[in-house]
Amino acid sequence: MPVKLKKNMNYPKKINIRTEGGSYPILIGNNILKNFNKNYLQFCSKSKKILFITNTKIPNRYFYSIKKTLPKKSECFIINIPSGEKNKNLLEVNKILNFLTIHNFDRNDTVAALGGGVVGDTAGFAASIFKRGINFIQVPTTLLSQVDSSVGGKTGVNNTYGKNLIGTFYHPKFVLIDIAVLGSLPKREMVSGFAEILKYSLIMNKKFFLWLCKEGANIINRSSTLSILKAIEISCKSKSIIVGKDEKEKGLRAILNFGHTLGHALESHLKYSNKLNHGEAVIIGMMAASTISHKKNFLKNQELQAIKDLYQRLGLNDSFKRYVQNNQLNNFFKIMKKDKKNNSKNINLILLKRIGKAFIYKTTLEKTLMPFVKNELKNA
Repeated sequence: MPVKLKKNMNYPKKINIRTEGGSYPILIGNNILKNFNKNYLQFCSKSKKILFITNTKIPNRYFYSIKKTLPKKSECFIINIPSGEKNKNLLEVNKILNFLTIHNFDRNDTVAALGGGVVGDTAGFAASIFKRGINFIQVPTTLLSQVDSSVGGKTGVNNTYGKNLIGTFYHPKFVLIDIAVLGSLPKREMVSGFAEILKYSLIMNKKFFLWLCKEGANIINRSSTLSILKAIEISCKSKSIIVGKDEKEKGLRAILNFGHTLGHALESHLKYSNKLNHGEAVIIGMMAASTISHKKNFLKNQELQAIKDLYQRLGLNDSFKRYVQNNQLNNFFKIMKKDKKNNSKNINLILLKRIGKAFIYKTTLEKTLMPFVKNELKNA
């Protein structure tokens, strides 16, 4: 059920995520890092030690803004892990686990992720397996992580064969989303986050899509605080509805992978280099999935054109032709076959019946994606 767009939205605001595996709040606002301690004391009341996982790209002032609010009796530590998707791996997880062991953390203590998706996924996975689970808190600092990876309880790391192939479902005690931290991001990161916001509108909320057609530039350019807050709130509510019905991706939750089958393959193919970040890969993947939806006679031409117009207006147009060569296709298809969303020989491709309505299209790589990719390269 799509989230309604309300004219009057007061912030800060709390959204409650409810799943079979647990419930927790998402707190959304502007300049609310100061509220960290209040929630820490409420949801991690027995915690005596807290380890912040971050990276050197995150301004130190965010950590110190939180640290000064903590009780003096709390032992506070910080670890920097390297930035970039290629560093979301078991080596970094092991560093965190060793630190927790050396400093005698117990199951009542806490790991807090202060950073983007790589930090959150890595820290969350470490928290979920250390002593079979200790407290975990998300403080996402990128638009992408605020609307996607920090919400829903998925944690995980990559390996040689693909993205997020090693992971757990593990919910944080709370998520603190402060849009003030977005001020330090380059525009490229705002575009990356907008990709996931756009995804929610395409898969479940046409009114949200039409609103994004008007407000998308204001979000990407950070020219409207209210538009950013509203977009984050609607995105988090949209994901909470899906996760609440299907926590462990047995069915409905799979629609959140719209644009991700091709997107993840591109990231892996490029070895998680800076040539293409996650949101940019998803932007390419969503256009491909929309085009396939139209070619399969699901999505009407008028709606495909509306998506193309939005891409054009916001400067989102890109193509995997830039990243995959004909002589690399065999390796590219091998990567796609190893995607964790696949089942045996079949793939669960997420397509659109219309803007605001996604569905799972069971097919094979050979029937759908391989011909599409080959045709795109042929027309390059």
